[in-house]
Amino acid sequence: MRFKKSLLFLLCLALISEAYSGQIVFETTSRYHNIRVVDEMGVRFLSFDGSTETRMSLADSLKGHFEYTEYFHLVWLWNDKLTNVLMIGLGGGSAQRSFEHYYPKLKIETVELDPVVVNVAERFFYFKKGENQIVHIEDGRQYLRRTTNLYGAIIMDAYHSGRYGSFVPYHLTTKEFFEIALSKLTTNGVIAYNVIGTLGGFQSDVVASVYKTMKSVFPQVYLFPARESMNVVLIGTRSSIKATRESLRIKATNLLKNKTVSFPLLLQRVDAFVPVPPAGWEQYPILTDDYAPVDGLLRPFER
Repeated sequence: MRFKKSLLFLLCLALISEAYSGQIVFETTSRYHNIRVVDEMGVRFLSFDGSTETRMSLADSLKGHFEYTEYFHLVWLWNDKLTNVLMIGLGGGSAQRSFEHYYPKLKIETVELDPVVVNVAERFFYFKKGENQIVHIEDGRQYLRRTTNLYGAIIMDAYHSGRYGSFVPYHLTTKEFFEIALSKLTTNGVIAYNVIGTLGGFQSDVVASVYKTMKSVFPQVYLFPARESMNVVLIGTRSSIKATRESLRIKATNLLKNKTVSFPLLLQRVDAFVPVPPAGWEQYPILTDDYAPVDGLLRPFER
């Protein structure tokens, strides 16, 4: 076990340090982050406070991204009549550009706290605001609480950096937050939530607590761990009907066949489906506004 943790530690260090071994093309400090844009071997990286947030191929802006962002396309499996989506967290705009490319009629709204991040995404990562690509400069929870809009899907990918790397701001992890999110979803609405961690090792405590908290609000919550990075995308649905890998594969096949979804790797991402909750999830706390020890759940790879 110590060997596995050490290996994860080295992999994470490699991921973070790779953004610093190339050419720095831009650097600034905003109110929220130290921001760097770095080019190396045809790949552009966006770094916040030493943690790599976005990757993009300079030759093709739809390639080179982190694999976990592809799991956001799974929201179509529960809501195949999507007309709009809200994304909380912009970074370099990987998910936003992908959704705009594959679903050109979809209205995409993004809430991003840091206006400097929006500027960097536009200048260096080919992100473009437009009629169907709208950005709100605001805290994600405040925006959700105030808006009267209903969304077919909410996609969460907002992070801060701290002692043990990137982590979800605690006010976006609580039961009260998920209750607000649920109230802003349409009848078949779905939430996709990225958590940095694993199901049985690094930051599994955080994954389990977020899972338990989501499950206290959403009838069904599903797990899709990424294979190329330490990320788990949790899908929360308003439907109480329990999905299986087989039922999701059938739905994905039909969506691709009738061209509702054109994202070519949809079936491969379905195959990451984990049919059981995180091990020992019952012992972890439901995170609330009064008790959300996210920082305490974050741990270094070795003690």
